[in-house]
Order: sequence, then structure tokens, then C-alpha cells
Amino acid sequence: METADDEKGRNEKWYVLRVVYSQEMKVKAYLDEHGITNFIPMHYVEKIIKGQAHKVLAPVIHNLIFIRVSPEMMTELKTGHPISPIIRYMMNKEHSTPLVVPDKQMEDFIAVAGSYEEQILYLDPQVANLKEGCRVKVIGGIWEGIEGKFVRIKRGLRVIVSLEGVAAVATASLHPSLVQRID
Repeated sequence: METADDEKGRNEKWYVLRVVYSQEMKVKAYLDEHGITNFIPMHYVEKIIKGQAHKVLAPVIHNLIFIRVSPEMMTELKTGHPISPIIRYMMNKEHSTPLVVPDKQMEDFIAVAGSYEEQILYLDPQVANLKEGCRVKVIGGIWEGIEGKFVRIKRGLRVIVSLEGVAAVATASLHPSLVQRID
């Protein structure tokens, strides 16, 4: 038997939003407070605080947040909430519609980008598109189930998960035995 939550979940999509003035953490806090699923790729950076070096989490891509909501909720967020003036859709230029990332692609991106490993590389989407490689699925290790493009970067074999036109992230080096070619 289907519940209202099942129906709601099917209607939800991953939207890519630009946040003005580097206020992505403020938007994240607001969304978290209201139970709205969201994701910001983070990494550790070294900051000097009161003369001491500290590692702190910071957004990898400033002014960017991914949120998973229904189209109706997205419209409501864009018009009737305190964050409305500071969020903007990223647009699919080909169709002139808000950019939506497929669930599986976003799950794979979060699985890799959600790790704060220092060996993870964030790539400009154009750089990821320049690399020729076959589509693969990781069949072992911490990224098991991830699908992406198998490439050689900085002497290591890695899997790139790309959100077309938005961002790309590469895993740490993988042994070829941990990947399976997808035709």
C-alpha cells in the first residue's frame, strides 16, 4: 500500500541552486531547520584563527546548493520564504528550464563528494568532459555501486562522477579490479 510519503518522494527532484553573496551555509541551516533535504559539497581547509592554524569544513563550490523538493515546494521556496531573495535556479540552457539532476546521478555524487577525504579531486565540468574513458561501476570498496567515467588523473585511476554543466568529482585512486565496465 502506498503512503502519502511514498507519493511525495516520487514527486521530489534534485534542483541545483545558486546562492548569492556566499550565503550557502545560511540557506543550508534554514533548509535543515525546515526538514528539506539538501547537499553542499564540503572539504577541510586550513584557516588561521587567533594566530593558530585550524582545519575547518568549508564549501568546495561557493554559492551552490543542491536541494530535493517537489516542484510545488520549489516554487514556494522561491516566492514565500526568507531565503527567496538569495536563491536562484541554475538553468538548463538547452531547454530554458531549472536544472534538475537525476536521483541516481545525485546519489553517486553525494557518495563521493560527501566524503571529506583529501584525495578527492573536484573538477571543472569542462575538464571532466575532455577526458575520454569508459563508463564503469565501482564493485568494491567504500564507493561500491558508484557509476561514472574511468580516467587517469595525477598517475592514479579514478572514477569521475559528473553533474553535467555543474560540477564533477573524482574518487581517490582505485585499483582496476574494483571497477566493472558498463556498456
